[in-house]
Amino acid sequence: MNLPKAWPASVAVAILLAGFAAAIAVNWPGHLSYDSILQLEQGRRGLYNNWHPPVMAWLLGLGDAAIPGTGLFILFDGILAFGSLALLVLIPPRQLGLSVMVLAGLAAASPLLVLYQGIVWKDVLFADCAVAAFAALACASAFQGWRRSLSAVASLVLLILGSLTRQNGQIILPFAALALGWLLLRMGQSPGRAIGLTVSSTLAVLACGWVANALLDLRSDGNPGPQEQIALLQVYDLAGALKRNPHLKLANLGDDEPKLDQVLHGSGRAAFTPVRNDPLAGVPAISSAIADADPDAISKAWQETFVTHPWLYLRVRAEDFWWIFATPDVAACRPVFVGIEGPREDLKRIGISARRDARDIALERYGKNLFGTPVWSHPFYAAIAICCLMLLLRRRRDPDIVVAAMLLSALAFAASFFFISIACDYRYLYFLDLSAIAALLYLSADMKSAIEGTP
Repeated sequence: MNLPKAWPASVAVAILLAGFAAAIAVNWPGHLSYDSILQLEQGRRGLYNNWHPPVMAWLLGLGDAAIPGTGLFILFDGILAFGSLALLVLIPPRQLGLSVMVLAGLAAASPLLVLYQGIVWKDVLFADCAVAAFAALACASAFQGWRRSLSAVASLVLLILGSLTRQNGQIILPFAALALGWLLLRMGQSPGRAIGLTVSSTLAVLACGWVANALLDLRSDGNPGPQEQIALLQVYDLAGALKRNPHLKLANLGDDEPKLDQVLHGSGRAAFTPVRNDPLAGVPAISSAIADADPDAISKAWQETFVTHPWLYLRVRAEDFWWIFATPDVAACRPVFVGIEGPREDLKRIGISARRDARDIALERYGKNLFGTPVWSHPFYAAIAICCLMLLLRRRRDPDIVVAAMLLSALAFAASFFFISIACDYRYLYFLDLSAIAALLYLSADMKSAIEGTP
């Protein structure tokens, strides 16, 4: 494959490379929140809990073993994000114009790339892996020979890593499988062989993910993280239902767990907010009641309550989802995080000091100055994603189908939070924003044919 030599593509890639260098320079060695600190500690000890997917702590441990701290981790993140955008600009055929340079500059200057690529969060790693996986698959559709094979293998590896990084990350796999099946058919494979290769590749990704999780679980501390998270989500839903209907009887909870039933009808209902679960979980009586309760009893009460009152469940979930998707008070959803922040004892244990220096303050000011603009708006990026999706499905080049699959997976990933969201933190839907930016940049290199619908 001959890469395009038109100067707009070269300038666009140069802008993205400059953005990558700037992002690493201004954020090095990274910004760490409380979760990041705990995951770094687990990575150093090689002992993981299951509250967060352990692959994140494992990667942090690998990077820390080479260069102490999280510098290598944010370098890896940055390579995935900016590298994916550069690859999407270079996939031919191209009819390049000034728009690709302008959008490359806007993307490189956005706090979604300048700042987020320096934050040690699994949400950033997942988004970077997912976008990079689809970018590699798009390259496989344009390359020939060994480069096609290498791109396909890279895509599979990144799909495995992405699906390991977030609990709901596997939602990207069926969309990648559909794109792969389309490409195999376009490459002349028979329908039967295309289906066989697609299914076997998907099973290979799932099997590798299962084996990787099993190996990491060998170093688990035994904490039942997923079970605790489900119980917390269900208690959160029940408290939300009581907020809307204070006289609601929680099915069987009064008989099975009277202590929890009592606090939910009292302080739990008062503490519930769709913004986040922290006020609810922060009530000592509630956290104590949850810890003492049988998770099966909570699950039974949750199921029977909302089977009886499905409309109430949908109303509670819709309000929660509105906060995470629309972020009506973006500041309350914490889109900007800088520095190193966590309990003094945890920081001391891993030999890292809290940090909030002049550089951190400048980055924070840069991000917050854009509050109230489309830069911090998931609906804005969802609208871009839907518009790009229509153009891609209309034109239907081979790489178009892959990029369209990426956008569909991002929209589905965002929609999954309708059922699982317990906080409106902006970072949770970062994949949606980044995929929209990537698709728009890809289309901008040949927007005329996309609008006209010509292959």
